[in-house]
Amino acid sequence: MNDGVQPRLRAVKALLPVLQQKASLSSSLPRAQQGLNNEDAALTQALAFGVCRFQPRLQFWADQLLQQSLKSKDLDVLALLLIGMYQLQEGRVADYAAINTCVEAAKKLNKPWAGKLLNACLRRFQREQEALIQLAEGKETAASAFPAWLLKRIKKAYSKDWRDICAASNLQPPMTLRINQRKTTREAYLQQLQQLDIVATATTFSPWGITLEQPTHPALLPGFAEGHFSVQDEAAQLTPLLLDLQAGQRVLDACCAPGGKTAHLLETADLNLLALDVDESRLGRVHENLQRLQLKAEVKCADAAAVEHWWDGQAFDRILLDAPCSATGVIRRHPDIKLLRRDSDIKELADIQLKLLQKLWPLLKPGGLVLYATCSILPEENQHPLASFLHQTADAVHQDIEAEWGQALRFGRQLLPQPQGHDGFFYCLLQKRLDL
Repeated sequence: MNDGVQPRLRAVKALLPVLQQKASLSSSLPRAQQGLNNEDAALTQALAFGVCRFQPRLQFWADQLLQQSLKSKDLDVLALLLIGMYQLQEGRVADYAAINTCVEAAKKLNKPWAGKLLNACLRRFQREQEALIQLAEGKETAASAFPAWLLKRIKKAYSKDWRDICAASNLQPPMTLRINQRKTTREAYLQQLQQLDIVATATTFSPWGITLEQPTHPALLPGFAEGHFSVQDEAAQLTPLLLDLQAGQRVLDACCAPGGKTAHLLETADLNLLALDVDESRLGRVHENLQRLQLKAEVKCADAAAVEHWWDGQAFDRILLDAPCSATGVIRRHPDIKLLRRDSDIKELADIQLKLLQKLWPLLKPGGLVLYATCSILPEENQHPLASFLHQTADAVHQDIEAEWGQALRFGRQLLPQPQGHDGFFYCLLQKRLDL
């Protein structure tokens, strides 16, 4: 098969379930990459991620180039067109290569007309790219590369910052490590990396974080198998700083998979920790992480809200509720969110978040702390559920988070995605009153 054709066909295979809103890239991409060498697998991923990241803009251009919309059965042809335009815009390969490989790939789809159509559209895009870019700048969804419903919510919540939020969310995310303080120190590990000529810097807000200048496979870094570090964004590393953890405390991690925060809590103190998640398949990652890091927790597959099915009646000193959310703060890591999420999801998620708070609160000891966290930037999932919960719950007290990171809100503290910095994240700390 022609050089470069296979990764494009595999990227189409990964993209089709996403464009059909049937599956995420996390499930479709690994299947599409099977049997590829490392270079082709990496290119397949880059193309699939790139198309999802800029799909609202690419689709706008496709609409300008196509004389009529393609039929649903020809979504594979549309995917190749989006891939071709993404590569032409990105400019990392020669224009002729971007066009020719997509045309050759189209010939493998058993649709004789597709090659001619793609050739005509991509050559026109090549000629008119400057004018098409200007046209896109006049349409906010295309300019921001964000779907209209989500852009509307972001603009409403962040009238001054929405452009920066969208721009940061469209960048490649940095790779950040969290040092396992039971095994080594940040300073010692930075020295190790320096000796290997790996450029890295300490994170600004997390005392355990290191950001690599160039992402790499974790297994290629020193000490991975021995549990010296984990891959985790800086914003997610702030959790232990807020919970005032002490040895011997009984702690609940209510929505734990894939286990990054579970492990971090255990690295910080010797805890009696129960980790729950409703998704059995994702709990495998939790067990793998704990084993590699040589940490122990009780791990159960359970719906945290169905307390009667898993709780033993012993109250908790600390509860981490990393609640299910839209993940709008980590779109740069999961760009298919732009295609898979819907406006109606936000209300449904907010209802789940409030329900979890209500169900878990009675399990907390008087004086204990609940840390509510999401990787969302939307107030409807962050401040709003907290406001409702605090209004309904007499013995719940909001605790101000004094920190140099994020923005202080009426309830909680919001981090927004930063170029070469942390993801978007939200934290709110609640304490149960002793006098009620």
